[in-house]
Amino acid sequence: MVRTLVGEGGAAAYSDDAVLSVAVALDGQGPSIARARHAAAGFLARVRSEHGVAVSRRAVEVTQLVVSELVTNAQKYAAGPIVMDLRIAGDLVEVQVWDSDPVLPVARAADVGRVGQHGLEIVMALCQGFEVTREPVGKRITARLALTDDPQGGPGGW
Repeated sequence: MVRTLVGEGGAAAYSDDAVLSVAVALDGQGPSIARARHAAAGFLARVRSEHGVAVSRRAVEVTQLVVSELVTNAQKYAAGPIVMDLRIAGDLVEVQVWDSDPVLPVARAADVGRVGQHGLEIVMALCQGFEVTREPVGKRITARLALTDDPQGGPGGW
């Protein structure tokens, strides 16, 4: 069963299936980045409280940072809507961001003198997995992040 909640700036569909997930439609304008960060934090809080999934405070913060970077790039380089999907996959959270721009991102070589444009480098440094998939329209970027800091699966102090 999937429940769809429509709110200001987009819709979010929450899955009640065995796979815990949320999809958030963003208009790609104004406060989309803040909405995406808030949705990510809320999703992780719900899977922790309602489903007993171990989620550390660091995992929430890192997920919000990755969401910020990916949605910022989508908003900056693609015209139109953005779709963010989050799902729990074992001991990871998968963050997927779709946008309509077919140009695939490329990480730049490290340059301490460069101001800005380090977002993809940051995302790739924080992830356990990263991939970019060309879609029939646009592209989908997937980042996989650890849910806990504790290798034993503990909540990591949250």
